Amino acid sequence: MADSHFERVAQLAATLPEVERSTSYGTASLKVRGKSFVRMKEKMDGVLVVMVPLGLKEALIEAESDKYFETPHYTGYPAMLVRLPAVSDAELLNRLECAWAEKAPKKLMKDRKS
Repeated sequence: MADSHFERVAQLAATLPEVERSTSYGTASLKVRGKSFVRMKEKMDGVLVVMVPLGLKEALIEAESDKYFETPHYTGYPAMLVRLPAVSDAELLNRLECAWAEKAPKKLMKDRKS
């Protein structure tokens, strides 16, 4: 099942420039120019670790705790956990675009917008 969750993530992220499949902390991940922006959470089936600005993270967790959460390990860190079965493809793509933008070089982001 974990593989199907990651395949969904990878398929949606394929629309973003220079995304490559990799591993991070022993789990499937996606990187942009060598920097990880999402990865599957070890020992939590169907949960994705997503990079996110702290303010947005706090707002999302507060507004939709059925979808977004954190463990003590991620407190104060710009990453949150996403319950993949609870989010639509459109919402997941939004989270992936945001995470990608957190790690992509500025020039790559500028090229994408033009």
